[in-house]
Amino acid sequence: MAAYLKAADLPQVIPVFPLDGALLLPHGMLPLNIFEPRYLNMIDDVMAGDRIIGMIQTQGGAPTFGNDGEPAAPSLAQIGCAGRITSYAETSDGRYLITLTGVCRFRLGAELPVRGPYRQVRADFAPFEADLHPLDEEGDVGREEVLAALKAYLERRGLDVDWRMAKEAPLEALVNSLAMALPFDQGEKQALLEARDHRGAAGGPDRAPAHRCGRRRRQSIPAAVRLPPWPIPRNCPGRETSIPACSRSWSVR
Repeated sequence: MAAYLKAADLPQVIPVFPLDGALLLPHGMLPLNIFEPRYLNMIDDVMAGDRIIGMIQTQGGAPTFGNDGEPAAPSLAQIGCAGRITSYAETSDGRYLITLTGVCRFRLGAELPVRGPYRQVRADFAPFEADLHPLDEEGDVGREEVLAALKAYLERRGLDVDWRMAKEAPLEALVNSLAMALPFDQGEKQALLEARDHRGAAGGPDRAPAHRCGRRRRQSIPAAVRLPPWPIPRNCPGRETSIPACSRSWSVR
């Protein structure tokens, strides 16, 4: 993947992909199944450039309407995560199968008044420049706390993980994988995104920043993301046997 050493190395204007419930974290991987024309167009454009896409959730709330009576585009959350396309394939029926690797979070700037089919914004990466560098692992500091909280969470929901891998995986990879795959609701995932680092996210949404995006609601994993081979929960709702560890790519229309 391209090396980005500082925030200024990243593009100031990026296309954004509003997708509620999908969480991309720095250094994480998010597969997407693209078949809606406007997003096929977006992929064509970014593949010809720096391959950067901003994943972002909406703020929720009641829909708004423009002067013409048509529904307005939903408001976007203030924080998203930019990812770079690191895997790309085109299917015989015209879909794109891509993998985004998380690069850096960004603060939402002004949205550009473009006439194109997809949305573009100014992205401020400076507050999250530290995302560009791997975190210094502190041995197993905090691991036992994470595993104890995870065990209690999974037991309540009838889920399981590969505990051997959970004990051996780098702590950042473990926390990122669990944050992206576990059935947290939209607001909780936004809070995890806004946590300063894996130590903040490790405590779960209740110990992440208090910001909530939209109404809290319980939900099953709505097409859970495929992640690196770290311990993702087993027995998740909608598990597909052809993809291990309760992982499916997001289908985007």
